[in-house]
Amino acid sequence: MARAAAATINLNALRHNYLLAKNASPENNAVAIIKADAYGHGAIKVAHALADIADAFGVACIEEAVELRDAGITLPILLLEGFFTSDELNYISQNNLWCTVHSIDQIKIIADTQLPKPINIWLKMDSGMHRLGIQPDQYEAAFKELKSLPQVAEVVLMSHFASADELQKSSTDEQIRCFDAITSKLDAPKSLANSAGTMAHPDAIRSWQRPGIMLYGATPFSKPQKIADKLQPVMSLTSEVIAVRDLKPGDAVGYGGTWVCDKPSKVGTVAMGYADGYPRHARNGTPVLVNGKRTQIIGRVSMDMLAVDLTDLPDAGVGSQVEFWGDNLKASEVATYCDTIPYTLFTGITRRVHKIYI
Repeated sequence: MARAAAATINLNALRHNYLLAKNASPENNAVAIIKADAYGHGAIKVAHALADIADAFGVACIEEAVELRDAGITLPILLLEGFFTSDELNYISQNNLWCTVHSIDQIKIIADTQLPKPINIWLKMDSGMHRLGIQPDQYEAAFKELKSLPQVAEVVLMSHFASADELQKSSTDEQIRCFDAITSKLDAPKSLANSAGTMAHPDAIRSWQRPGIMLYGATPFSKPQKIADKLQPVMSLTSEVIAVRDLKPGDAVGYGGTWVCDKPSKVGTVAMGYADGYPRHARNGTPVLVNGKRTQIIGRVSMDMLAVDLTDLPDAGVGSQVEFWGDNLKASEVATYCDTIPYTLFTGITRRVHKIYI
């Protein structure tokens, strides 16, 4: 390996985090959400690592499911966005894919399609997020219609939270009440809890949890939380210093000269940039670790490189290791300096970054 930019994926930490979700309600099931290439961690590797403990996997669309089936993954796979065209239904039926239904039109398409065998449906209610889902006043009728179809096997009742990570808001409780008011008289398994629901809303845990970001060791919360504090980081993004400059007061660093030295400074250039997935909008002062010691990014992130302040790190030089997030620097902290969330940090990692699995 020449260029040092790498994402090291700790599969034992991944398994630990999945089991944290399961242990929140051991008698119930948990779909491991591995959409978007397992949040940038590598869906095939992640699926194989969880295959002996996961109850099912969740992806966004059929393309992601096909990739897993082609790689030998046999567990049920839930399509969270459902199907887009009727020609997907035959593959769904033949390959043990579970399919979200979020519109009345989708039910009509299923009813008009001959299938090799019945499929499992996850019927989505819009309980307040207003993104996808059957309206509450149409939900019972939609459920009964699906149950009457020979193309349908089991139906799972589901909804999705808009603000479960914002614990000061009452909207999650309102969504739970809305969901329960409609589904309490429907005899079917239920699914409400995403990662934040699993960790902070025990009354949201039903037959099936859907842990996502927590699998990868990042908290969705802005403050400490009992279960979130037990998560183990899965991805460590690292590179190394490739050049060092000694600069004088008044010297500017990087494109646009957005960082100007106010004292004699030692600046390291690191092989990491926005073409690797590190955010260009990381601001001056975004923390990094150099040889395990905390310092900061200075100047603009460029396509292939960025600069770090080495002034107070006399032992740092060419070849020093730089950690951008991982075991010793939480992605959730870095995200706040980039006006984003850990989800975008992880999924933004590009193929130029070497993935190392341990």
